[in-house]
Amino acid sequence: MKTIEELEKIRVEKRAELDLRKNTKADTREKHILVCNGTGCTSSKSPKILENFKRIIKEKGLENVRVIKTGCFGLCAKGPIVIIRPEDTFYAMVNPEDCEEIINSHIIEGKVVERLLCKDIDGTKVTRLDDLTFYKKQKRIALKNCGVINPEEIDEYIAFDGYKALEKVLTEMSRDEVIEVIDKSGLRGRGGAGFPTGKKWQLTKEAKGDKKYVVCNADEGDPGAFMDRSILEGDPHAVLEAMEIAGYTIGAEKGFIYVRAEYPIAVHRLQIAIEEARDYGILGENIFGTGFNFDIEIRLGAGAFVCGEETALLESIEGKRGQPRVKPPYPAQSGLWGCPTLINNVETYANIAQIILKGAKWYSSIGTATSKGTKVFALGGNVNNVGLVEVPMGTTLREIVFDIGGGIPNGREFKAAQTGGPSGGCIPKEHLDTPIDYESLKEIGSMMGSGGLIVMDDTKCMVCLAKFYLEFTVSESCGKCTPCRIGTKRMLEILEKLCNGEGTEYDIYRLEKLAVNIKKSSICGLGQSAPNPVISTLKYFREEFRQHAIEKECKTMECKALAKIEIDPDKCKACGLCQRNCPVNAIEGEGRDIRHINQDKCIKCTTCIRACPFHAIG
Repeated sequence: MKTIEELEKIRVEKRAELDLRKNTKADTREKHILVCNGTGCTSSKSPKILENFKRIIKEKGLENVRVIKTGCFGLCAKGPIVIIRPEDTFYAMVNPEDCEEIINSHIIEGKVVERLLCKDIDGTKVTRLDDLTFYKKQKRIALKNCGVINPEEIDEYIAFDGYKALEKVLTEMSRDEVIEVIDKSGLRGRGGAGFPTGKKWQLTKEAKGDKKYVVCNADEGDPGAFMDRSILEGDPHAVLEAMEIAGYTIGAEKGFIYVRAEYPIAVHRLQIAIEEARDYGILGENIFGTGFNFDIEIRLGAGAFVCGEETALLESIEGKRGQPRVKPPYPAQSGLWGCPTLINNVETYANIAQIILKGAKWYSSIGTATSKGTKVFALGGNVNNVGLVEVPMGTTLREIVFDIGGGIPNGREFKAAQTGGPSGGCIPKEHLDTPIDYESLKEIGSMMGSGGLIVMDDTKCMVCLAKFYLEFTVSESCGKCTPCRIGTKRMLEILEKLCNGEGTEYDIYRLEKLAVNIKKSSICGLGQSAPNPVISTLKYFREEFRQHAIEKECKTMECKALAKIEIDPDKCKACGLCQRNCPVNAIEGEGRDIRHINQDKCIKCTTCIRACPFHAIG
C-alpha cells in the first residue's frame, strides 16, 4: 500500500522525468517517441510501429530514447500518429516501414522526416502538433492525458496530478463540500440529458439506504460515437479516481463500470488500471489510511443500444434483460438491487478530478452561462479532419466543422450535421453559427446527446438519413412499450415507401403524427427521442420529403428507386468512358454520337457519374 507521502514522491520524481511530454523547451537529451494505440490507429498497425521502434532502438543501442504507448491524439484522419517529444514533431500516416527512417534521420541525425509531416487544412506541412489548425480552438480537460501518458502505467497518471484530487477529498473535504464544488462548477451530465451533476450527487447522498452504489455508464451505442471509448483507452485512471470521489461523497463502497464488450482495448486497459490501483492501495480497504473503503468491478454489455438508458443498464448489471424501468423512482432513490445509485457517464467523471483540484470558479469560467466547461465530440462523416475534439461550450458548429474539422471534402457543400445520434436531430446550414450548448441545440430541434457529430454534404438524402436512424432504432428497441415497439416500425415502413417511390403526401402527415405521439408516450428517454431525426428533417428538409412523395424524385440519387441519371448533351464529349464502365450496358450510342441512358436498363449504380471526366452525368 502506498501512503500519501509515497505517492507525492512518485509524483515529483516521475513528473521531472516526464517534463518533456508537455514542455517543448525541456532541458533534456532524452527523446520520447509517442505512438497512438487507440482503436483507430491500432487497426492501422500502430502496435507494429511500436514494436519496430523498440526493436530498432535496441539494435542501435540508443539509451536516451523511449517509446511510449499512448491513447488517442484526436486527429484520427491522420493516423497512425507518432509524436516525438520534447520538440513536439507530429508525424502522420506512419507505416511500420517508416520507423527505421525516423530513427536514423530524426533521432540520430536530428533531421525532420519531411514526407511524414502532417498536412494542415491549407495543404502546408506542419512540424509541431500545436501549430495544427485542428488543435488551436480546442481546450482539453476530459482529454488532458490522452496522447500524453501511457494508460497502462499508473505512475505516469500520478505524475500529472493523478489521485491528488482523491487525496484532497479524503483528507481535507467533507462530503457536502465536495458537492458544493461540483454544483458551483456548473458541470452537467455529458451522457445526453445534461442534468446538473452536483444535484444528482446531492440527491443520491440524501437518499435513505444501507447500501449505495456508484455506476459508470460506458455503454456508448450511438453510431459514429467514440468519445467515452477514447477516454477509457487513453486515461482510465481519471474515471476510477472520479468514481472513488463520488463513492466517498454519496456514502458508497462499491462501483461498477458498465462497458460494451465491443471495446476490447478499453476493457483491457481498465482492468490493468483497476489492478494497479488495488496494488497501490488506492482501491480497496482503508484508502490512504482514512477508513474509506471502495472497490470497482467491470461489467460487460452485449451491445444493446437500450442499455445506454440508465435504468436498462441497471437491469443488465443485475443479470436481467436490459429493459428500462418506469420512473419514478429514479436510480438516486432506487437503483441497483433497490439501493440508491449514482450514474454518470465516462466524460462526466473525466472532469471531476480537475474540478476538485482547480476549483469551481476555474471550471465555470469556461463555456456559456448555462452550459459550463467543455464538450468532447466524435467528429465524423463528410469532413476532412475526422477525429476526437474537445471544445469549450458555446463554440459554434461552423468553427467545429470548418476551423477544426477542415471543411467538407472534394469541394462539396455543407448540408447538415447530426448531433446526438439516433436521439438527436439534424442541423441545417442556416444554423451553422449556432453555439453548441444544451439550450441552443434544444431550441433548434436537436440535442447534445453523448457527443456524436456526423457531418453531411450535399450528396446526402435527408429522407434516406431519417430511414437509416429509424432502422437502427427499430432493431435496437427493447420492445417493452407499444409506442416504441410498434410505432417506430410503422414510421420506418412509411419512410421505406417514400424512398421506394410508393409514398404519398398523406404519408408525410402520418409520419409527423406518429412521431409526435411516440415522443409523448414512450416509457424511456430512448423511445421518447427516437422520432427526433424524423421531426428535425421534416422541419428543415420538408421539400425533400415532398419531392419523394409527389414528384417521385430523389435529387441526390441515394434512393435508387427514385434516381434518374441522365447525360447532359451540352457537356457530353462522346468519349465513351461511361459506356465502357457501365456494368449493365445501359448507355447507348456509337462513335462520336452523344450518349444517352436507357432508363429501363439503368440500375442507378452511379458508376457512369464517377467515370465521366467532364461531369456531364447527373
